[in-house]
Amino acid sequence: MTKKSDASKLRKLALNIKENPDDSFSKFALALEFKKVDRFDKARVLFESIRNNDPGYVGVYYHLGKTYELLGMNRQALITYNEGIEIASANKGEERTVSELKEALAELEMEMN
Repeated sequence: MTKKSDASKLRKLALNIKENPDDSFSKFALALEFKKVDRFDKARVLFESIRNNDPGYVGVYYHLGKTYELLGMNRQALITYNEGIEIASANKGEERTVSELKEALAELEMEMN
């Protein structure tokens, strides 16, 4: 994808959020786009907004945790992975998410020791 199309996609997603500020899907998509272009602080803000306003959006915990890791915020990543495991474990059909979060948590704990 070219930089021009990246910028266009960022603008389109930002406009969707402006029109629908509670749209977790658009926020999530925009946060992933920000991660692709190394704008981790912007991604973090969007992921945190989803977690705070739509805590049942279980996919956010993995990506927020990884973003915290990229920003050197390992303690926050640990907390986020554990929160995600708890929430995803309470939902049927989220076994894969629980597994991914547990794996990310174990990897981070090994790196920190």
